[in-house]
This record gives sequence, structure tokens and C-alpha cells, in this order.
Amino acid sequence: MPLPRLQPAALLQRLRTLPWRRIALWSGLAIAALVLVLAAAAAVVYPGLPSLDKLTDYNPKQPLRVYSADGELIGEYGAERRTYVPLAQIPQRMRDALLAVEDANFYEHQGIYLPGIARAALANLFSSRSQGASTITQQLARDLYLTKRKLYTRKFIEVLLALKIESQLSKDQILEVYMNQIYLGQRAYGFEAAAHAYFGKTLKELSIAETAMLAGLPQNPYYANPITNLQRAKKRQLVVLARMRETGVIDDTQLEQARNETLHLRRPQDQRLHAEYAAEMARQVVYAQYGDEAYTRGIKVWTTLQSEAQIAAYRGLRRTLLDFERRKAWRGPEGQVDLPEDEAEQDSAIAHALADHPDNDELRAAVVTSVDKGVLRASLQSGEDIEVRGDGLRAALSGLSDKAKPGLRVQRGSIIRVLQGPPQRDAKGASRPGAWIITQSPEAEGALVALEPRTGSVLALVGGFDFARNQFNHATQAWRQPGSSFKPLLYSAALEQGAGPGTVVDDAPISIGDWSPKNSDGQYDGPITLRQALARSKNMVSIRIAEQLSPARARAWAGRFGLEVDKQPDNLTLALGSGAATPLQMAGAYAVFANGGYLMKPLLISRITDAQGQVLFQADIPMPAEEQRAISERNAFVTSSLLQEVVRSGTAARAGAALRRGDLYGKTGTTNDAVDAWFVGFQKQVAAAVWIGYDQPRSLGDRESGGGIALPAWVEFMTTALRGKAVEEIAPPAEGLVMQEGPHGPDWVFEEFAGDNGLRQIGPVPPPPAASAAPGLFETLFGGSPASSAPGR
Repeated sequence: MPLPRLQPAALLQRLRTLPWRRIALWSGLAIAALVLVLAAAAAVVYPGLPSLDKLTDYNPKQPLRVYSADGELIGEYGAERRTYVPLAQIPQRMRDALLAVEDANFYEHQGIYLPGIARAALANLFSSRSQGASTITQQLARDLYLTKRKLYTRKFIEVLLALKIESQLSKDQILEVYMNQIYLGQRAYGFEAAAHAYFGKTLKELSIAETAMLAGLPQNPYYANPITNLQRAKKRQLVVLARMRETGVIDDTQLEQARNETLHLRRPQDQRLHAEYAAEMARQVVYAQYGDEAYTRGIKVWTTLQSEAQIAAYRGLRRTLLDFERRKAWRGPEGQVDLPEDEAEQDSAIAHALADHPDNDELRAAVVTSVDKGVLRASLQSGEDIEVRGDGLRAALSGLSDKAKPGLRVQRGSIIRVLQGPPQRDAKGASRPGAWIITQSPEAEGALVALEPRTGSVLALVGGFDFARNQFNHATQAWRQPGSSFKPLLYSAALEQGAGPGTVVDDAPISIGDWSPKNSDGQYDGPITLRQALARSKNMVSIRIAEQLSPARARAWAGRFGLEVDKQPDNLTLALGSGAATPLQMAGAYAVFANGGYLMKPLLISRITDAQGQVLFQADIPMPAEEQRAISERNAFVTSSLLQEVVRSGTAARAGAALRRGDLYGKTGTTNDAVDAWFVGFQKQVAAAVWIGYDQPRSLGDRESGGGIALPAWVEFMTTALRGKAVEEIAPPAEGLVMQEGPHGPDWVFEEFAGDNGLRQIGPVPPPPAASAAPGLFETLFGGSPASSAPGR
């Protein structure tokens, strides 16, 4: 039965009969009682509030940061990414944007904003969704001292803390701490760190749109994270921009421009300085000294790395490994995903599948969407659709065949790796994007390390293809056989025994017990000079040199160059580099030739400071001194001249042709079965070593060699490292050498071994064929037939 409807007059009469005075009295008494209770509670709780030392002596956790010599960030370690910036250095627009959306009355209230509290209370009373009204000060109190659980008791203490904070700190102090303390997602604490995390910029470099995006994060950095959910972040950004306009921070034109601006968020594959292996080396040093405090004290480490050199080393090594991988057999897709026919569902399935196959810099992951008539279509993690055709399909042809085995087959839903080639120009000269290429993640590993010879400073260090995949630092931890790159050390030792560039050795087969070594090319040239032998990397000659020296003496001489004597075999296989050395050691060994004979200890860390800039460690940049001398200057010069011939006409002639300069010195290295491939070389200002191989040693391939695999990475690196440097060949020392006529023209020899005082030959050398009417090599050199290996008198 419906209720009777009251007429307006009757309703008014009913209201007049209500006991308003009694209601008002009881309401007033209730409010007064509540105020008294709150006041009493405040009187009890306030003295027990935590000390504000965290704020008055604000010393936030700051991560350990590692930098290159020219100030580029290469590593950051710690749970909280934070860069402390004084308020005066935070752009005014960033401050205004934050206050516009979070606390427009910040400079007027005393820690709490009563109208906002009342509004939130009413909203919470009539809505199932809670609404906040916290000021900047309250948020700071909660962040530093309280939990984020929404309890009335916590809210009460939060208010008291806010009042206490306002009584002891100025408004600018509160805002400065807040803008450096608050969590903003992506492990970034504070706005400067967030600017770098989301946009790869400093706060001063942000546009209005980017500033608004950051200002919208404090409310809920998980919900409005633009990297994980750009759509929600964009909605929040528009709210901030509207508030910025309402409060007069921006005008209508700026508002419209910011709304329409396309944001470029920082992506994992964006260009950055990759020096993870060197940064990890620095981290280990600092952690050994300071323990866990290393990650919270804001310690900064400056290394000797040069950014341009490091980028060139990283690119050169990766390109070499990727090119090598393209010569290998197709191993099959990385995975397979079932793709729905619905386009929206397909996009979701692709995004989900690629989440487990992240991009690796330029090596992109893609899901195949179709394969048809020589054209493969695929989608990238970024959502971009690409086509691969022609030569770009070559690496996966065995998987595209109708007869492909299931594990190799490339089909719709296959997860593959692709690379984009360099930009190309059409017939009219216009630039167009490079073609896409199917490839695979390299199985082989490598290292490239470069030193400044006179100081030992590490200019570049890359310890592997990808630090995220393999943290083993091949530059410093991989003990591998140096192969023929070890030979120059033997030749250097032979110079001290009376040999010279024109000394003759028989390049003929050798059998010692069950050991019958061979030259890598299978060719034997008979009597040959040391200069020719090193240029052609003749194994038989190196063995005869080691035999002349004795393995014990050869090992000891290698120790002068920084190689560990105990890791070199005490037998003649030493001559072929069958011992063990790291790429860093080999670079240091060749630096001895480059700097005139000094063994310089590698230097990576140049300076360490704390968060306040106080110097904790300062390296003394060493310069060559006699106590560091490993070999004589004349020995370094003559051996370098032999290595120069390798680059000019020998196994590394490709380097001289590519770089087109005459001040290059180096040696290829390839071990038995091409298990390890090397190139180690130098110019007077840079010494660099490149190694390529598998972690579990196995052959790189029958046709692979140091000159074919390692040398291209060295050339690409040196192209950048030597840019702008004048050609500077190593000059002979003022004394201790004389020029002596040889079979191929004049050559340098040690003064005391000139004429008949030096070694004419090493080991027995056959006489020239009797039928030959032309004078043989020895007749030309010495005017007679070969004698013994003893110094001629």
C-alpha cells in the first residue's frame, strides 16, 4: 500500500514541529566531545611521535653510480634509483605542475587542508570508493614514517606528523625532500631519477607534456606508469595539464601543444653506453671496500673508459659475432605461439609471447604472422609490423622449406630474431629504411679490451656479447690459448740471443716424438727470414725459435709481459701459443711494444667520491718508469717493426688496407682446429685485443681464423679510436741499433750483433739446390753456405 503523499503546507508544518534546538544542542555537544577526545588523544600521542631527524638531517639512500671518464653513466647499483637535486635546481615548471595537481594550497596551509579533508570525508561517506585529501606534507609524513594502509588511526597520526613537520621545517625544505624522496615507479625515487628512467633526460630538458606526465605519478606510480600502461598514464597526464591551466602555470596555447605532443619514452633498446662488464668490475671493487653501504651512500666511481671508444668496441664486437652467426646453420625459432585470427586478440598474444623474449639492443624479437611467396611478415615488441624478403631470408632458408624438420620450421606464430640493415638510398638518392634480416642469437662469445699504452688506462672493455645473458667477463676471466698471437713474445726473446729480422730459419716440417705440427696453410717455404716468418705466421719457425731459446727461457720471457708463467707449458708447444692468457693480459703484453718496453698495470678506476663530492680515492695516473721496464726500448722497436710487416703484407694486411695508415702493428692468432681466434694490435696511443670463441671450447669452423673473425672487430674499433689522431710510427731509439743490409733491403739489428756477431740462422738450414745456377739465399746474405746456429764470428 503506497504511503500518503504530504502536501507542501503539511510538510512545512511537520518540519516546524521538529526539536531543532535539541538537535543543534546535541550535535554541538557531540562535536565538542569529539574535539576534546581528539585533543586528548593528540596530547597523548604527540610526545611519542618519531623524531624528525630523517627530515632535518635528510640523507636519502642513493645508489652506487659508475661513470666513464667523460661523465657518461655506465652502471647504477642499489634498490633505490635516486639523484638528489636541491630545490633551487629543480625547474619551476616541474614544481608548479606537481603542486597544481597534488597540493595547490601548499604554501598557504599549515600541513593539513581542512576543506579538502571535509570534502574527502563527505565523498567517502556516500561512496564505496575512498578518496584522499593528503597534502604534500602529509604524503611525506606517510612515506617516511607510516604504512600506506588506509586506517583512521594512521590518518590521525599522519595529521599530527604533518603539523610537527610544518613546525620545524620551512615550506621549501619540505618540498625539496618530497621531490627527492617520493617513489615514482621504475625503481626511480625522486623526480630527477624519474626523468631519466622514463625519458632518458634531466628535469631541465623535459617538455611541458613530459613534465605533466611525471607530475601525475605520485598518486599511483603503478597505475599511471607510462611504460607499462601508456593509456592510463595519458589520462592522468591530461588531468595534470588541466590543473596546470586552471592554476595559471601554462596558457591555452601551451595546453594544446602539450596535449598533442607525441611522447618518446625511453626503451631498453634505445642508444646508451653499454659498459656493463667494466661497471661490474668497478662495483666489485667498491663493494669489497664498503660492503652493503656501497649501495646507499651515493658513492660515485669514475673510470678511465672513453665513451666513443667504448661504443665502438661494443658495436664492433657485436657486429662481428652477429656476422659470424649468419654463417652458421639455422637452429630453429626461439619459440612458438598460437595466434588467434581476431586482430585484437592476436596483438595481445604477440605482446604476451614477446614479454618472455625481450629485445637485445639491435637484435629484435619478432613473431611471424605470415609466410607467403618469399615474403615473411612479423610483428615486433613495439607493435611495428615488418617484412623480410630476398637475401634477408637466407639464414632461415632451411626452416622455410616445405620439407623442414619440425624443430627448424618457420611458420605463423614462430618467434624469431631480426636485424635491420643500414639505411639505403633509392635511384633518386633519397634515404629509405634498411632491409630486415632474419638471424639468431650468437652462440659464440667474445671480448674486446683496449688500453692506453703509456699509462695502462683501460679505454674500452667489452666482456661478452650481452651482459644480461652471460655475466662471465671474457676480457678478464677467460683463460684461453693465445695461439699465434703469442709468437711476437718469442721473437722478442730471440732478439736478445743475437737474432735479427734477417736471421734465417728453415720453414720445414718437424716431428718430435708423436707430435708432428703443421703450418696453418699447409705450405712450407724452406729457408725464410724472421721478418717473413712472422708476417706469414709460420709455425715451424716459431718452434725452432723456442727450441733455440729453451721452453724455460721462453716462459720466463713471457712473464716479463704480464703473462702468468705457470700457465705456459714447459715444452715446445709453447711456441704455438698453447698456454693460457686473458684478452686483458694480451692487450697489456702488446702495450709493452707500443710504449717502448714498459709493463704498465691496467688501470680502470680513476676516482671515487661520496654523495657530497668528497674524494675517497684518487688514482695517480702512472707514467713509464725504469722499475716498470720489461724489455729494452730497442727490443720493443725491432719487434714492433716485425709486427708492422704483419699488417702491411702478412696475415693482417686487411687491417692496413682498411685503415689506410702506416702506424699499425699487430698479429693474428688461431689455435688448433680454430677453437680460439685472436687479433692483438696497436698504434702508439692505443693497444687492443680481440678474442672470439665458445665458452665450452669447440671449433669455430674449418675456414675460420683470427684474421677472418677477430680482425674485423679490431678494425671497426680502431676506425673510431684513431679518428683525428695523426699517423705516428714508432721511432728507433737514439742508440743501441744499427742498420744492416739484409735480403730484402736494410734492416735494424742490435749494435753488438751487427755483421758476423749475430745469429745467421736458427737451427740447421739446407743448402740451396745444387742444380741451381742462381745464388741461394745464404750466398746472397753471407757469401757462403750456411753453418751452425751459433753466432758467427
